[in-house]
Amino acid sequence: MTDTERTARRIPERPTLDGLEEKWSRRWQEEGTYAFDRSRNRAGVYAIDAPPPTVSGALHMGHVFSYSHTDIVARFQRMRGKAVFYPMGWDDNGLPTERRVQNHFKVRCDPALPYDPAFIPTGEWTPISRRNFIELCERMTAEDEQAYEAMWRRLGLSVDWSYQYTTIGHDARVASQRAFLRNLARGEAYLTEAPTLWDVTYQTAVAQAELEDRQRPGAMHRLRFGSDVEIDTTRPELLPACVALVCHPDDARFAGLVGHTVRTPLFGVEVPVHAHPLADPGKGTGIAMVCTFGDVTDVTWWRELNLETRTVIGRNGRLLPEPPTGVDAASYAELAGRTIAQARRRIVELLTESGDLVGQPAPITHPVKFYEKGDLPLEIVTSRQWYIGNGGRDLALREKLLERGEELRWVPEHMHHRYEHWVRGLTGDWLISRQRFFGVPIPVWYPVRVDGSISYGRPLTPPEWRLPVDPASEPPEGYDEWQRGRPGGFVADPDVMDTWATSSLTPQIAGGWERDPDLYERVFPFDHRPQAHEIIRTWLFATVVRSHLEAGSLPWQTAVISGWILDPDRKKMSKAFDANPALETLERYGSDAVRYWAATGRPGTDLTFDEAQIRIGRRLATKLLNASRFVLGLGAASALRDGVAAVTEPLDRSLLAYLATTVESATAALDGYDHTGALTAAERFFWVFCDDYIELVKERAYAGSPSARATLALALSVQLRLFAPVLPYVTEEVWSWWRYGSVHRAPWPSARELTDAVGDRDVLTVTSAALHQVRRAKSDRRMSMKTAVPLAEVLGPASQLDLLALAEADLRAAGGIGRVDLLPGRTDELVVACAF
Repeated sequence: MTDTERTARRIPERPTLDGLEEKWSRRWQEEGTYAFDRSRNRAGVYAIDAPPPTVSGALHMGHVFSYSHTDIVARFQRMRGKAVFYPMGWDDNGLPTERRVQNHFKVRCDPALPYDPAFIPTGEWTPISRRNFIELCERMTAEDEQAYEAMWRRLGLSVDWSYQYTTIGHDARVASQRAFLRNLARGEAYLTEAPTLWDVTYQTAVAQAELEDRQRPGAMHRLRFGSDVEIDTTRPELLPACVALVCHPDDARFAGLVGHTVRTPLFGVEVPVHAHPLADPGKGTGIAMVCTFGDVTDVTWWRELNLETRTVIGRNGRLLPEPPTGVDAASYAELAGRTIAQARRRIVELLTESGDLVGQPAPITHPVKFYEKGDLPLEIVTSRQWYIGNGGRDLALREKLLERGEELRWVPEHMHHRYEHWVRGLTGDWLISRQRFFGVPIPVWYPVRVDGSISYGRPLTPPEWRLPVDPASEPPEGYDEWQRGRPGGFVADPDVMDTWATSSLTPQIAGGWERDPDLYERVFPFDHRPQAHEIIRTWLFATVVRSHLEAGSLPWQTAVISGWILDPDRKKMSKAFDANPALETLERYGSDAVRYWAATGRPGTDLTFDEAQIRIGRRLATKLLNASRFVLGLGAASALRDGVAAVTEPLDRSLLAYLATTVESATAALDGYDHTGALTAAERFFWVFCDDYIELVKERAYAGSPSARATLALALSVQLRLFAPVLPYVTEEVWSWWRYGSVHRAPWPSARELTDAVGDRDVLTVTSAALHQVRRAKSDRRMSMKTAVPLAEVLGPASQLDLLALAEADLRAAGGIGRVDLLPGRTDELVVACAF
């Protein structure tokens, strides 16, 4: 059986894109097409620290967009000969999972409740134990992760699924707790009681990196302190927490007050007046009320001026039942236990009655700080929390982390400025403890003194070999469980780590840090971190911090930053935008079409979700399928073994010259992480190949021309490999018709493959231009493209006519032309006149 006959038997009679995802994703898994080769040393490995998507119920088009970009890189590097380490993780711990479990099962975690091994959710809101709650979290995330994996497989991600991990799994808990214990041993982690940003809804501390400003309506209130001083505030409910007034040192209006005291309205508390450079003379009345605590500036003033503390807001977002020190209990009773909004309304009424409210509150719109996942404004409460130094206070460390940012390759380069701006603007260290439940426990206990007080200054830690530990259910070394909470015994740290404290270790978790030293040596530092730009300040920066502190290096060499997907109204698309759910779109158009759309968006650039662009991708994949079938039917399969030596005709050599430059352009683009540029180059060549070259040579190929058939074979082979990173399914399908193995394990094309057969690229350009004019002449006359043209006169510069003469026979065959007359010098450009 000949190669042509063998190929003909493999090609479906009616090729279709339908069903390719199921067929090839199963085959790739069975054959280990994307398995990581652990025999390769570090120089031969390309390691990707891919984002573990948050397990929150749905993957959206933003995920499809950015993960397609990463997969294009993985496939390109694999074809370049690298052993690609491409694991996939699931970010399943933290608040998003807890919220989803709470709302889905209608449960509320109460750590004081005992574990109920027989608990079954009833659909009614029910308080449950911490252990029952965690079991529900684990159950839901396991289901979500299976759905996520199925969708990633359908999209065609070339992940080695044997290297899956979760951020709450055993390996992640060990790595997170080990890293924390080492931070603690080196003095980089510390426990302190201090003013903390607090989300009253979720009852947890919040880090600086998790804040966002939201514009909210409010009111400016002018309060009278004594007879001569007036201050403006948006938070009159904090009046009982007032500990000082502050003005600028150069503000002459208040120079006589500095060093003296004034009385607060309603409560009559004597508070000092201080000068501080952060006071803005042009804001409000020029003198500000300092409360503990209204905002982060209050914290700065409180710390630097060594002020008293008067706490009035509790962790539940209500005013405390007892007044702070120095505040009259009878006056405070009007506010005790109220929500912040209720307290604000009541104190305005009281100030109005006392005459201490000057004028009416003035409506304003102003930025208010929120937890990025929260629904109510943040408060500042005093709490005991764990921190890791990140340059917020240690300026020497800050400079080191800025240097790390300079070392890192940024794609696009301007994203480096976001990193630098964030690091320079840090106001404190990284708060890593959270008052939540589904997370990696802080691996610490504290001794209980004989008087029952807790010795927070002497934390008890486990040996690394014992990790992971859950201090809430295990005693520390040298203690028994019966000593928990008793004098002379111990208590567990009740908190879990911030989800970023775990996610910041994804290179270590995925790479087998301390768990699999052989693997770690082959992959760390990683080559590539793909991620979104809005989490540069969180995930990227935190990962740099952990790697710098532990390994003294960057965690990866290159960060490729993706933009957002925008909905038709130019708003960021997320899982909340469900008009075009990702799975439905993949099923409707096919994965190759969706990946094509994703590839049209460059790194760092937002892209609008556009079904018209997806349809273009579908047409391209269909054309590739059908054009390949046609080419192979022209005998290309049998000619591939003849190689470039068989290519002798000028038109064929011209096509390969164009193809060689296309390969160079696409390769350079992908080396620069410009998948859009690579796709554009390949697609531009493909349409010239289909619309012009095939038409010009098909008669010669049918007649058995070794040159035409070899050129068709070479061009198809190269194009399939050029398209493979973006269109993995259709290229694999076509490859299987006439080649052995996977196109995704084939070598990336090189211009050197074609060097010995390249000619003058302009031969194809000029001949294609002439053919277009012949077709246009037939179309203008509403003639069939098969209509014979007895004579075609071609006018133009002699240089172009000389090139056309080299392919005149192909032009005549493609255009059905009887005779071609070349008439030089009649015009500055090529003109074809057809006689019918």
